[in-house]
Amino acid sequence: MTAQDVKIAAARQEDGDHAEPEILVEREFMEHCRAKLIRMRGEVSAMLDSGAAEGDAVTDKYFNHALREFRKQVVKDLSGFDDVPLFFGRLDYPAGDVFDINADVVRGGDSHTRTDDSDLVYVGRRGVRDEDGEPIVIDWRAMLSRAFYEASSVDSMGVRVRRRYGFDQHGVLSAFEDEPFTGESRSGDGGGLLAAEIERPRQGPMRDIVATIQPEQMRLVRASADQTLCIQGAPGTGKTAVGLHRLAYLLFSERDRLRKEGGVAVIGPNSSFLAYIRNVLPALGEIEVSQATIDDLTGQGRTAGRVDDPEAAHIKGGLEMAEVLRRHLWSQISEPEEALELKHQHRTWRVSVEEQADELADVLSRGTGYGAGRELLVQRLAHRVLRQMERVGRAGTTLSQLCRNRAIGQAVRRMWPTIDPARLVFDLLTDPARLAAAADGILPADDQRVILLDPRPRSAKSMVWSTLDLALLDEAAGLVDRPDRLGHIVIDEAQDLSPMHFRAIARRVAGACTVLGDLAQATSPSAVRDWSEVLAHLGRLHGRIEVLDRGYRVPAEVLDYAARLLPHIAPDLTGPTSFRHSADALHVTRTSEERRTETIIEACETALAREGSVCLIAADEEIPELRESLTARGIAHTVLGGDVLAAERVTLAPVTLAKGLEYDTVLVIEPSRIVDAEPRGLQRLYVALTRAVSRLHVVHARPLPAALAPEPALTA
Repeated sequence: MTAQDVKIAAARQEDGDHAEPEILVEREFMEHCRAKLIRMRGEVSAMLDSGAAEGDAVTDKYFNHALREFRKQVVKDLSGFDDVPLFFGRLDYPAGDVFDINADVVRGGDSHTRTDDSDLVYVGRRGVRDEDGEPIVIDWRAMLSRAFYEASSVDSMGVRVRRRYGFDQHGVLSAFEDEPFTGESRSGDGGGLLAAEIERPRQGPMRDIVATIQPEQMRLVRASADQTLCIQGAPGTGKTAVGLHRLAYLLFSERDRLRKEGGVAVIGPNSSFLAYIRNVLPALGEIEVSQATIDDLTGQGRTAGRVDDPEAAHIKGGLEMAEVLRRHLWSQISEPEEALELKHQHRTWRVSVEEQADELADVLSRGTGYGAGRELLVQRLAHRVLRQMERVGRAGTTLSQLCRNRAIGQAVRRMWPTIDPARLVFDLLTDPARLAAAADGILPADDQRVILLDPRPRSAKSMVWSTLDLALLDEAAGLVDRPDRLGHIVIDEAQDLSPMHFRAIARRVAGACTVLGDLAQATSPSAVRDWSEVLAHLGRLHGRIEVLDRGYRVPAEVLDYAARLLPHIAPDLTGPTSFRHSADALHVTRTSEERRTETIIEACETALAREGSVCLIAADEEIPELRESLTARGIAHTVLGGDVLAAERVTLAPVTLAKGLEYDTVLVIEPSRIVDAEPRGLQRLYVALTRAVSRLHVVHARPLPAALAPEPALTA
C-alpha cells in the first residue's frame, strides 16, 4: 500500500464515504491523474534503462546522448509529486472550444474532462498526459492556466466557472468551491477556500502558494524573462513567494536559454532563511536551482566571523572602495629593471628592458582585466623572442612552447605579479601606507583610520573576515578574473545589501534579476536607501520598480501596530493594507521584571494550545536566558541558527536571524532591548513585529519604545 493509499483510507475512514458524490468523483479523477503521472515516469525510466530508440554508433554518439540527458531531466521533472495533490483548480469552458497551450492542444479528450456542455481544464503543479498524449492536467505556468488566476467578472477570459479545491490534513481532496462568472456561487463541504488556504496554520519550511497566487502577484511572476524587477514588498505581501514562483515560471518558459547562460540562483540573507525556503521550488518541480547566502557568493570558501562597527561598515560597503581596490591592484605592476634572457636551442635570446617596457605599456593601454592582461604580456614577450628566432632561421619552436618558458614566466612575475585576492585585501586593510596610497583623494584620512584592521593576524589565512571584507575580496577577485555567469538571479531581503554586494551580483548576471525587499526592514549600516540606486549598482537602469502593498498572510491588526514605526524608519513608505482581520491577532502584555519569565512561559503555553507554529523573538543577548527558561519548563524548542529548521513547534529566534521567516504565533520579547542593541534597532523591531501570520504577543517589563506608544486598549 502506497503512502497515498494510506491517506485515502484515512480520509474515507474520517468521512465514512459520506462525502458529497461530486467530491468522490473528483477524488477518483485525482487518482486517475496520479496513475498517468506514474505511467509517464515509468515510460521514460524504461527508455533510459533499455536504451530504446538508439541507432547506430554514430547516431548514438551525436544524438542519443543528448536524448538520454533530456530523458533524465524528464524523470526528475516527473518526480517529487507522490505526496501532493496533482491539481488544485479547474476551469469550465463551453463545450467544443479548442485551447492552444504552448503549441499543445486541449480538446477535452478524456471522458472526465468533457461533459455534455463543458470542456473542463484541470490546473496543477505540473502537466499530466494520458496514453494518447492528451493533457489531462495543465501546468500552472502554461498559457491556458492564466485564466485560473486572472479571470474576473469584468473579463472572464472565456471561463464559465472557476473551481478551487480544498484538501484535508492528509492531502486528500475534501471540498470544492465554484465561482461562476454568471449566476450564484456553489460549494461542496467548504466555503471561502481561498481565505482558508491563506490563513491555514503552518509549521516547518515555507510552502508554495501556487494555488493562491493573486492577480497582482501573477502579473509579476509572468513578467518577461529579460525584464529586471525590483519588488518593494511590505510584510506579508508574498514578495518571496513571487520571486520563487517567477523563477519556476522562467525555468518553464526559458529553460534551455537559462541553462546555456549558466543556470539560475537564489541569494538569501542567511542560511536559516535558505533552509526555510528550500522546499518551495522542488515542490514546483524545479530542483536544479542554486541557493546561497551573499557570503557564500563572495567568500570563495571563507565565512564571515566578525561584524564591522557601523561606521566601518558604511565605508567598506560604499562604491568608493571599488576604486580604492582597483588602484591598489594595479599598483602591483612595476616597470622592468633587467633584461630578459632566454636560453633555447643552444643560444641565448635577449629582450631588453626598453622592449619589455614597450610591451608592458601596450598591454596596459588595452584596458584588459588584470588576469587577462598578464596572459597577454606573456604572449607578447614570447612573440618577441619568436620573431628573433624566425629572423635567423631557427624554426620549429611554437609560441605556446615559449609562453611556458621559465625565463618569460619569471620576467612577467617581476612586472605583473600573480595576485591572491585575499592577500591583496588583507594588505590593503592592515597597512596604513598602502591604504593611504590607494585611497588618496577618494577616502578622507579619518575614513581610512576607521577601516584599518589590526595587523596582528599577520596573514590572510588567519584573518577573521566580515561580510563586507568578503565583498571586497570578491571585488578584487573580479578585477583579476571574471566569475562564472548565471542566467537569472533572485535576490531576497535585498534591502540590507551594500553597493559592493550588488556589484558582486552584477558581475555574475548574464540576463535579468528579480530583486525582493522592503526598505522599512533595512538594518545594515551599509544598506542602500532607494531601489533605483540598486538598479544602478546592478547595471540594470531600465529595470522596473514594482510595489506590493496588500498583505495576505499578516492580519491588519498586526500590520497596523508595526506601522507605527514607519514614520521613524521609512517615512516615504505607506503602511500596507491587509486581506485579513482578526480580533485576536494582537496582544501587548506589560509585566514586572520579577514576573517576566513566568509571563513569557504562560504566553508560550497559551500559544501552544492553539494550532500552528510558535516563535519567540528577542534580542540576541537574551536568547541563552530564554533557552534555559523554556528548557526548565519542559517546553521542547529549536534555537534558530545556521541552517537549522524548527524541529519542534516552538522556535527561539535571535532577532538578527528572523528576517524573512513566518510563524503562526510570534512572541516578541522586550522591544526596547531589541531597539537598544544596534543603531538601526527600530528597523530590527519592525522585522520582529511582522513575522506573525495569525497572532502577535508583545511581552515587556521595560517601557515600550516611544514609537509604539500608546499601547493598544487590549493590553493585559
